[in-house]
Amino acid sequence: MRVLVTDADYGELDIEADVLTAAGHELRTAQCRTPEDVIAAARDVDAVLVQYAPVTAEVLAALPRLRLVSRYGVGVDVVDLDAARARGVWVCNVPDYGTSEVSLHAVAMLLALLRNLPEHDRQVHAGRWDHRAGGVLQRPGRLTLGVVGLGRIGRMTMERAAPWFGGCVGYDPHLPEEAWPPGVERVGLEELAARSNAVTLHLPLTPRTRGLVGADLLARLPPASYLVNTSRGGLVDLDAVLAALADGRLAGVALDVLPEEPPPTGHPLLDHPRALLTPHVAWYSAEAEAELRRKAAENVVTWARTGRPTYPVVDGR
Repeated sequence: MRVLVTDADYGELDIEADVLTAAGHELRTAQCRTPEDVIAAARDVDAVLVQYAPVTAEVLAALPRLRLVSRYGVGVDVVDLDAARARGVWVCNVPDYGTSEVSLHAVAMLLALLRNLPEHDRQVHAGRWDHRAGGVLQRPGRLTLGVVGLGRIGRMTMERAAPWFGGCVGYDPHLPEEAWPPGVERVGLEELAARSNAVTLHLPLTPRTRGLVGADLLARLPPASYLVNTSRGGLVDLDAVLAALADGRLAGVALDVLPEEPPPTGHPLLDHPRALLTPHVAWYSAEAEAELRRKAAENVVTWARTGRPTYPVVDGR
């Protein structure tokens, strides 16, 4: 079986090669950026491993031999799922890698905002030694934490952070009642915004969730609230975030993901004193990267052996 890595920024693909060649498959590599690149590179392959390359309806239509798309990561928004389903192409992901890393990063960002660490750091480096330089700080025990999305990462983030807060509310329309975590009050999204002093996002990017955090939702937050996003950049309207920072609705924002990565030069968030930004690194540790690459390749091997990948998102039968 022929397998193509359409694109990857992991350097040598020795992990993928070990998994695939040990199972008797041929591995090819490319660095595709456009649908046309993918079509040209994948014309005669059976499966692809994809990081960022677009697998659009046009791509799938041009590749009748392709039977499986394995995504490096949890989100599958680079793949046209409806087109894959219509053509009987399997789509799979790796939903359980880096759970601890992303959760830890979200908690670290949350604590950095609550203690205003970025501003204190800037002030000390500028030669100002004053505990009041970062503004008024509040005890988390007086605040309410809101968790949007209570899958693996959202639940772990809640379990780590909630003990510091006075209360915790959650929103996840897809989680059945019997799986709802104890100690978290289940509320609607608008009520969560109205009651939460700090909101952390842990949900996929879909047509329904794109722009979920916009001006209307931010206006419901209590004054001087905090927002953390380690999920997908497209969940958040950055213009609305800037407006909420300007009018005091947000005291601070921490974003590991942005709608455009990297952000354009001169974007106002880049030098905003109350914006903490990291370069889509929440998922990363050496161990998490190795696990991700191995499991993405194992999806192909398992499918070739059993007819079903380890982590199916779209059933290709």
